[in-house]
Amino acid sequence: MNARPLRTLTRLTFANPASLAYLAVVGVALVVAASEPLYSDVSGSMIWVWPAMLALPAYVPIAALGAAVLGESAPGLFVGSIVLAALVQSLTLGALFEFLCGRLTRPDSLSA
Repeated sequence: MNARPLRTLTRLTFANPASLAYLAVVGVALVVAASEPLYSDVSGSMIWVWPAMLALPAYVPIAALGAAVLGESAPGLFVGSIVLAALVQSLTLGALFEFLCGRLTRPDSLSA
């Protein structure tokens, strides 16, 4: 089996500044939301809105598909959907970052 496509996907998802920054922001939002019961007495807080908003627009179809397949009351569906959506968007950001950086650093073959 050729490991090159897996390495490319991993590189695009995790090994560039745009993807790393995005994943760090989503990760911090998830940690803050998960630790909120430790430092707050407020019940019904809206803190979980932030990780979901950071994972938009990919979160909506992923959560809908997960709810249709696993059922609405599946444990971990909400957080799992956020994590999967963040990874999908990180891959997209990585591909866009590589495309734009490649376009800016490579000489244009038509202008010679």
